[in-house]
Formats: sequence, C-alpha cells, structure tokens
Amino acid sequence: MSRNRRGLALLASATAIVALAGCSSSSSASGSGSSAQAGGKATISFMSIMDSGTQKSTLVALTSAFEKANPGITVNLEYQTSYGNLLAKETAGVAAHNAPTLGQVQESWAATFANSDAILPLSQYAGSNSPAGLSAFYSGVQNDLKLPDGKLWMWPFNKSVQVMYYNETMLKAKNLPAPTTWAQFATDAKAVSTGGVTAITVDPGTTSSPAGGATMFEALTAAYGTPDFAANGTPQLNSPAAIQALTYMETLKNEGALAVGTDYPGETALGAQKGAFDLSSAAGYYYENQAVGSKFPLGTEVLPTGPSGTPTNILSGTNIAMFSGASPAQQSAGWKYMQFLASASSQAQWAEQTGYLPVTSQALPLMSSFIAKNPYLTTAVAALEYAVAQPPYTWVQQAQGEEVVAIQAVLDKGEDPTTALNAAQKAALADQQSAQ
Repeated sequence: MSRNRRGLALLASATAIVALAGCSSSSSASGSGSSAQAGGKATISFMSIMDSGTQKSTLVALTSAFEKANPGITVNLEYQTSYGNLLAKETAGVAAHNAPTLGQVQESWAATFANSDAILPLSQYAGSNSPAGLSAFYSGVQNDLKLPDGKLWMWPFNKSVQVMYYNETMLKAKNLPAPTTWAQFATDAKAVSTGGVTAITVDPGTTSSPAGGATMFEALTAAYGTPDFAANGTPQLNSPAAIQALTYMETLKNEGALAVGTDYPGETALGAQKGAFDLSSAAGYYYENQAVGSKFPLGTEVLPTGPSGTPTNILSGTNIAMFSGASPAQQSAGWKYMQFLASASSQAQWAEQTGYLPVTSQALPLMSSFIAKNPYLTTAVAALEYAVAQPPYTWVQQAQGEEVVAIQAVLDKGEDPTTALNAAQKAALADQQSAQ
C-alpha cells in the first residue's frame, strides 16, 4: 500500500481546471480514450493514482477478472503518482480532446468537468439517474455521487472515513473508557497527558495540502452543529461552531494535551507510546497497526459526537466519472467496468487488500474472515451511512487552505481563534467570489 495514498491531498489551486470551460472532450482516434472497435470490441482506459503496492496489484487483478468475464472489452490502466498529477493529466487530456474514457475524480473536479461538458451524467450511459445497484450503497456514498444539479455524475470507487485510533492499555491504566463525546475526549486527553505523553499530535498541513489537524477542525465544526461549508459551498469558517472547534483545539494545546507536528505525527506518537489517540482515515489502519506493532492493543472507534449526540464524520476518497469523448461502445463498456468495480465481490477484494472501505454492505458477508481479524472495519463502515464529503464546488478546496492558516495562527502563534477565523472567512469568501 503506497504511503501517499492514505488520504486525499486537497489542492488549493483548483482554479487550474477553470480553463476547461468550452474545452469539452471529444473522440480522438489517437487519444487514450479512443476505441478499438473491430468485431464489436471496445478498448477503454481508466486513469487513477493506484500506481503501486497492493492498490495497483489489486486493481490489475480485478481488471483482469473483468476482461475475462467480458472478452470483448480491453481496459488500459493509466497511472498517475498523486492526485495533483491526476487532476493535471485529466485536465490536459480534456483540453487536448484526449481524455481517458474513465477517471478517478474528486467531487469538486467533477463539478467543474460537468460545467464544461467534459464528463457525462450517469443517465446518458446507464439509461437512468437511478440505475440498478445504487440502493445497495451506503447512504453517505449514494449522496456523494450527485452534483448540485441533483443528477448522478459519478459511481463510487475508493472510500474512507475518519476513525479514532487509541491506546487501549493507556486508557485502562487511568480507568477511562474510549470517549464517545468530544467533551469526554478532552477529559481523557488531559488525564493521560502526563509522564511524557501528549494525548494527540496533529499536523494542520499546508494551504495546498491540508492534513489531519485541518480534518480534526472540520470534524469538530460538524459535531458542534455547523459544518465548515454549507451545502451550497458557502464558507462558514467563523460560525460559532467553528470558533468553538478551534478554541477546543487551542485549549487542549494549552493544557499540554495536544501538540503540533508534521508527517503523520499522531500515528508516530501513538506507536511510540508518546500519544494516546490519533484521528486518521480508516484507510490508514495498516500504517497505524504497523506503528503500534504488538506493543499494545490498538483500539478503534467512530468519531466522538458533539452536544446533540448526532454522529458525524467526513467522507473521503474518490468516485469514477465518464469523460464525454467516449464513443457509445466505450460508454457501454465503461459502465460495465464501473459497475464491476463497485460490485460486492470486487469491493470485498478491494477493501481487504487496500484498506479502503467497501461501498456496499453486501460485501461484508464475503469478508467475514477478514473482519474477524480486523474488527476496525465494522467500526468504520458504520460511518458510511452518515458521513458527508465536502460540497462539490471548486473554491472549497482553496478555501480549506484558509482554514489551515487559521489553525496554524492559533496553535503555533497563539492568535485568538475568533480573529484568526474571521480572517479565514474573509479570504474564503474571496476564493468563492473569484471562482464564480
């Protein structure tokens, strides 16, 4: 499993795809999305970042199985080394009328591609906006396939949520249960932060690549009742909930229960028994477990709840979109391939080998042996029912960079949370205005 695949690095310069307007993809005999149609056969391409480790080998194995079951279809797998490279390559392909047939997409990319007619709505090649198989996906996954127009534009592929990892032995030594609320988390964090232990260490990330500290802030704002962005993409970075969230983090730091670091510092501290908790993607379980080894039992729980008690979580990962240069034969073949990758059997194999979560509960009975050895998966998939991705608007990714600036100002420089978030909100609104 490639280290840089654990989460989705958010791209502040999403404006790179604004140039797509008026540059919708079209068929090209020499392009990567071109079709070799002799005797009714079709060749399609799928561009992804699954370029190494078990992610690559599993995708290759699944694709081989698909081709064996569909002898008239050939799938060319095209790889990029990062999400930034993937976006750049897909964007360049669209501009040059040489896009792949299918590609991994983040929600905001899909919105911009759709606005410029560079991808196709699902109904155009599936024949329906509610195709068979849709209802089998977890609710959070289903909701993530739509764009603001209410139509389905994507089909699911690799999905994850946030998980609270913790040192069971350390909590039991203090007679503490795993926290189920953020209030209890703060109490536990303060209690275990003695003798060289700092309960949690976070990395806010950078403006171009927000990291776990920014994700913790986003999770807290949602738990306190107001997510950092409204459903229509409007920034809400200085709401009372956001101020409460950043104040919560500031208080933990001032009490010696939170530290700031870089490069997955929470995982490192947890594994070294210098930390008690880490908040990270479910897809990172392999790395968390590797860091911990046999030193102590690694506990997993869904994220704590806020005052209302309503569970919240952040959906991450990508979907698949069909580029508009695909011929009718490619559209038919591509849709079959998309359905195959999201099927219960494929998702079971994908989840077991890569650490991502199965997008359908129908995969779980096929994973009973794996789940028995990896009980975290039951914890994580439960959150797929209610987890919510960031709204699919281009400026959201750039505005998340403004969050990072505010978090760093408070945790690194001691700035007042309200002052820092007011500045972040002003900058985020400017990002929104410039993108519209």
